[in-house]
Amino acid sequence: MRPASLTPLFAQVTSLPGIGPRLGTLVERLAGPLVVDLLWHLPLGVIDRRNAPKVAEARAGMVATLTVTIEEHIVSRGPRAPYRVWCSDETGRLTLTYFNGREDYLRKLLPPGERRVVSGRIELYQGEVQMTHPDHVVPLEELESILRVEPVYGLTGGLTQRPLQKAIAAAVERAPELPEWQDAAYLKKQKWPGWKAALEAAHAPADEADLSPMHPARARLAFDELLASQLAIALVRHHNRTLAGRATKGDGALQKRALAALPFQLTSSQLFASAEIAADMARPERMVRLLQGDVGSGKTLVAFLAMLTAVEAGAQAALMAPTELLARQHFATIAPLAEAAGGRLALLTGRDGSRQKKQTLQGLADGTIQLVVGTHALVQEDVEFADLALAVVDEQHRFGVHQRMALSSKSHSVDLLVMTATPIPRTLMLAAYGDLDVSKLTEKPAGRQPIDTRTIPLERIGEVADAVGRMVGTGARVYWVCPLIEESEDIDLANAEERHRLLSARYPGKVGLVHGRLKSAEREATMAAFTSGELSILVATTVIEVGVDVPAATVMIIEHAERFGLAQLHQLRGRVGRGSAKSSCLLLYAQPLGETAKARLAIMRETEDGFRIAEEDLKLRGAGELLGTRQSGLPDMRLADLAAHAELLQAAQDDARLIVDRDPELQSERGAALRALLYLFRRDDAVRTLRAG
Repeated sequence: MRPASLTPLFAQVTSLPGIGPRLGTLVERLAGPLVVDLLWHLPLGVIDRRNAPKVAEARAGMVATLTVTIEEHIVSRGPRAPYRVWCSDETGRLTLTYFNGREDYLRKLLPPGERRVVSGRIELYQGEVQMTHPDHVVPLEELESILRVEPVYGLTGGLTQRPLQKAIAAAVERAPELPEWQDAAYLKKQKWPGWKAALEAAHAPADEADLSPMHPARARLAFDELLASQLAIALVRHHNRTLAGRATKGDGALQKRALAALPFQLTSSQLFASAEIAADMARPERMVRLLQGDVGSGKTLVAFLAMLTAVEAGAQAALMAPTELLARQHFATIAPLAEAAGGRLALLTGRDGSRQKKQTLQGLADGTIQLVVGTHALVQEDVEFADLALAVVDEQHRFGVHQRMALSSKSHSVDLLVMTATPIPRTLMLAAYGDLDVSKLTEKPAGRQPIDTRTIPLERIGEVADAVGRMVGTGARVYWVCPLIEESEDIDLANAEERHRLLSARYPGKVGLVHGRLKSAEREATMAAFTSGELSILVATTVIEVGVDVPAATVMIIEHAERFGLAQLHQLRGRVGRGSAKSSCLLLYAQPLGETAKARLAIMRETEDGFRIAEEDLKLRGAGELLGTRQSGLPDMRLADLAAHAELLQAAQDDARLIVDRDPELQSERGAALRALLYLFRRDDAVRTLRAG
């Protein structure tokens, strides 16, 4: 289905000039494995090489392109001494300096008696004009190719500008002219160039201003990416909506029993979200809804009530969590309520014994098990349901769109409810979850007290450790979070293993350690000991960020808090304050603090509102970094800056929905051009959806 004109862009990067297997590995790590990936690796800066003074006029600190005669090679005497090449023009002498220079290579590059053009940054060393490792050394006839504004690209270790620039220029040359996919009137209004012209201009900036995200060439390409993303979402949404649905209505009997077993009333947010979900389930179309709630807002309970609606209608419901720890926790939360309601609940994980697993699979297949909580073991081929009506997917960002669809394809017309505790700014919500309707939980359950958040410099860590001892003496339980697992020579940060050793020496038998490299059985045993009170202090990495629920834990200490993102700090703080006791969060930071880190810690002190924190995080870090974090699970944008291009995102969403309303199979002339756009940006979900359609 991919247009033949795009084939050259879908070749491996090693098909480009100068990119052999070794450099190919580096380019793939930097941008991706295909030629098309290099098109989206835009310049970060520019170097103006048009400055071509005489040697005597060259000023320290400036980039200059000089024409010189090679005089003499001064071979280095020792391993640390540099290799020098003396050159000159009629006004003075220039020294080219190379560290670890190979004589045979440099004599060939710079033959004595010949003229060469050298370009690089000018330095003054002991009064002499010097250039260390020139960026370019070329024969005189290539002077014009050097006297230009040169794009500067982001690199990775072992890769230099020259081969990357050459490869990207070749990739841009391969890009074909394509039929226009943008709306002609919108293109004219924005004064944007065509796709190929925009691509060429973006890779040939004339000055710093051309690097602005709002430059016409860059804005055009960003809009292309946003349109591809939104069109993919709109096509998947349309496909999901057009699949046959079923009306699932309950009589409220089981819900009533479960609610009667609760020691508290639902918040108004929970009641409203439950009503939205029930109304969706009662419609004949399939439900595809996101339940977004801050840490501790009671999402699991809302999801469980929806699951009971499915059981009341004579069907089954499943809840899928990304980790076994989280699945077991959900099971523990739901089990007493399921028992009170009279529904049969099971747990299914990859570590179940064969006998246990066989019983669970049998119960799901014959319908005697109505409710199941599990990991992605739920989507394996041997899992069959008698009649699955509702699939709930927790921490949605850990699963791709196809994983969440896999669970809902276990039966006919399955309603889908996905949950996330990661508050997402509105802009990113559009970018990531445009295929979902959204319910928000904005309140915390009654009785929860605010968390006292303080910032403390790391020099006072001894006082903090003493205070922990006093707290533990009163029966408190404490989380102590570190940014690394083990000591690193490169980064001087607290590490969990060292902190565990020091605290264990002070409080023997009271301190546990959990991190991602431990076996899950070991991790769970430590968590169980902390939950029961056998351990009082839990030293951990961010493995505890999502879903760990120990109501008795009232103190959160985060070491090197300045190194964590706002959303991550907020998630970690949410591990305390889950009971009715007063809780505190201590953010330990290393001085001096940068402006961004200062602002981040100030926001943490000011508010516990996850949605406000998410908006501030977007402002402080920019969407690129926010989207790049593994924790966010949001689509990786290469060209669009969601903070700068928020208006373009809204326009792209409107356009995408209009396109799908008019031409859901993309059969029109513009539709064919849009198919090429989807391929260019590798939106394979949407292409598969079109094929399925």
